[in-house]
Amino acid sequence: MHCEMPDQKERRTDTHFVASLEKAMRVLEAFGAERPRMGLTEIARETGLDRSSVQRVTTTFHRLGYLDKDPATRRFSPSIRMTELANAYLWSDELVHSAMSRLIELRQTLGETINFSRLDGTDIVYTMRLPSARTSYAAMLPGRRVPALNTSSGRVMLAQRDPHERLQCVREWPMRRFTPETVMSREKVRDLVEMAAETGYAIAENELQMNELAVAVAVGCSRGQPGAIHCSVSGTLWSRERVEQEVVPLLRDAVNGIG
Repeated sequence: MHCEMPDQKERRTDTHFVASLEKAMRVLEAFGAERPRMGLTEIARETGLDRSSVQRVTTTFHRLGYLDKDPATRRFSPSIRMTELANAYLWSDELVHSAMSRLIELRQTLGETINFSRLDGTDIVYTMRLPSARTSYAAMLPGRRVPALNTSSGRVMLAQRDPHERLQCVREWPMRRFTPETVMSREKVRDLVEMAAETGYAIAENELQMNELAVAVAVGCSRGQPGAIHCSVSGTLWSRERVEQEVVPLLRDAVNGIG
């Protein structure tokens, strides 16, 4: 089984695939934390579309209310209406509904950052985030996308697949370095995934952010679309042993309560 999402060639041969809509969505997807506001030339560069196509797409999204346009700089940015799309997704995700009360309990009990993530292609996406007092603004926002192989959440969700498939995914999926201690060895990542398959949890140390311990347990596996409950703690206040003794049992209890 191949672990990647459908490639462009496969999309082009699908008679139901709307290429013009795909181009429009590329414009919306170009915006993010590193590019919150862009002009036509910047959008064209990021999307690979010609400037005239970008102008038509941005004009349409602006008139529909999904992009704001600064009258002085003529740069575009996502509008508040974009939050409605995220809201619609969260209402449609039954696992998030089931998990929310447990996530709140974990946050109150531990006093630490609690996240809920989903696997999307080769990445994880944080869909719910309950921050601690030390959490930065960026770490409070849902929707962040990170390569699954570089995260405890991604590894523990991948560990739920059969051995052959997870080995192939470790070989093929992309990785990205975030800190000097991000694990970039595929052999080491394979070992961490296999360890998660044995123990039922995964721990990452200083991989997305220095001085951070992140532990995750998969949930919703019986439903066929697993997510992961993830807790981040300070490496100066917590040791790996303490996380295993105090946090992992609470995450497992929460998962058992969700079903």
